Amino acid sequence: MTKIFIIHGAGGSPKSNWFPWLKERLEESGNEVYVPEFPIGNQQSLSNWLSVFDKYKKLLDPETIMIGHSLGPVFILNLLEKTEVSISAAFFVAPFVDYLGLPGFDEVNKSFIDHKFDWKKIKRMCKIFYVYASDNDPYVPLEKSKLIADKLDAKFKLVPGAKHMNAEVGYTTFELLLEDIKSALGK
Repeated sequence: MTKIFIIHGAGGSPKSNWFPWLKERLEESGNEVYVPEFPIGNQQSLSNWLSVFDKYKKLLDPETIMIGHSLGPVFILNLLEKTEVSISAAFFVAPFVDYLGLPGFDEVNKSFIDHKFDWKKIKRMCKIFYVYASDNDPYVPLEKSKLIADKLDAKFKLVPGAKHMNAEVGYTTFELLLEDIKSALGK
């Protein structure tokens, strides 16, 4: 049984976007799926998110899969830098690792991105990375997601016209992501 984590983004929750749908589909295949709820707003910080994740750290193993949306991938990158347990795969939807030029978001995201990432260690801690990006995302420019894909030698998937791939634009399901996860699981 594979342990899978779905990590929401800034202002998100376990019940938003395609997370409940994906959790249900992955559980139907016999996986253990966790969707932690992290503090948002003025309580959103890397240290607060790491504190929430502390109770899950013991579940990480070399077969674990992590999925993140928007700020979620940045959290996963920080986690991979700090852990000594490697994981199987990471799926990043609309990821970024630097400032977006959006004052409200940049301020609350600062603690997650305000350092130089250890890309070599991150790549050692995860066997395979996937990056999904849209060509018209109003928050995360395409080149910011491509940068992560390049740094991680990730499988890059352009999802044309998908904006931020969230519920506001109709993303309550995400078949492409599900198929790629199943492929990584060998199912």
